[in-house]
Amino acid sequence: MPNLSLKVPVLLLAALAALPGTALAQSTDTKTLAVTGNVPAMCVGGTVGGDGAFNLGVLIDTATGLLRTDLSAPARVITGSYCSTRSTINVAATPLAATNFTATPSSGFSRSVNYTATASGWTPTAASFAIGAASNAAATQTRDSAFSGDITVNIGSFGVSGGNALRLVADTAYRGLVTVTLTAVN
Repeated sequence: MPNLSLKVPVLLLAALAALPGTALAQSTDTKTLAVTGNVPAMCVGGTVGGDGAFNLGVLIDTATGLLRTDLSAPARVITGSYCSTRSTINVAATPLAATNFTATPSSGFSRSVNYTATASGWTPTAASFAIGAASNAAATQTRDSAFSGDITVNIGSFGVSGGNALRLVADTAYRGLVTVTLTAVN
């Protein structure tokens, strides 16, 4: 006859372990911990390729003394630009002006050249600033989402301040500035 005294306690222990709340049951306790952080709204302008200047060379047609009609300069590309949020791009420019000749020029002469500066690639419509324009509503454009990409800056549509019938005064250094600004918008 088999020994039932050993089988009964083993069966009894197995049955008790299966019941909830018994001393042999395992319990689980879960804790959830939050992981937090933040990303500030920020814009980085990037790096201007090349020497960062538009060198137009000689501004006048030496046969007539009038502004050259074929003035042009290769585009400048700003690489590595990004904004972590909605942003605006703004382009502004100052006239290309004689830096050494600062007096009022004689009749028939001017000491500055107007032009249009554009910044494209950031928004579907390029930001555009025309020196001498009554207003420059297109100078600021808005992008509704975070973005990274290149910004291409161009200058063109040159004209003598005061009218293209004026000649430019002699000066070894005509200088102007184009400024491109990225701004995070909340």
